[in-house]
Amino acid sequence: MTIETRERFLRAIAERLSAGRVEEVHLFPVLRQGGTESAVAVIAVRRAPPEAPVDGADAPPPPPGPAEPAAGPERLTVYRATYRLVLKGPERGTWDVGVIEEADAPRLTVGRVVRGVHERSGGGDDEPERLGGDAFRAAVSDEPWTAVR
Repeated sequence: MTIETRERFLRAIAERLSAGRVEEVHLFPVLRQGGTESAVAVIAVRRAPPEAPVDGADAPPPPPGPAEPAAGPERLTVYRATYRLVLKGPERGTWDVGVIEEADAPRLTVGRVVRGVHERSGGGDDEPERLGGDAFRAAVSDEPWTAVR
């Protein structure tokens, strides 16, 4: 994946997901077949906080029942992103990106998901590139050389 394609893919992901909630991105090696290039990414995103009631609005009381269960491990929403770029032929330059919600999982499970995707894709020595949330936000920033907080 060229630097330009990597940046384009990351920006496409940021357009579809809230970059501020991204915890980690795992970019898998590029596959080139028959004049096309494609790649997969696994993205772990913090859940959106529940919406607060609008000022003056009456919030309905909670339904009667058992008390809230004890808070468990933090859960993340896991997405799969793919891109396909046509390199040759009459459709040269065609770019398609898809981002699909795949799972809701505890943070510890994300690493297992990434390993599973890697193994199903043939494994090999090419490990996926991991970007933490701050590195992802810096990569999609208009000023990637500045620190993102």
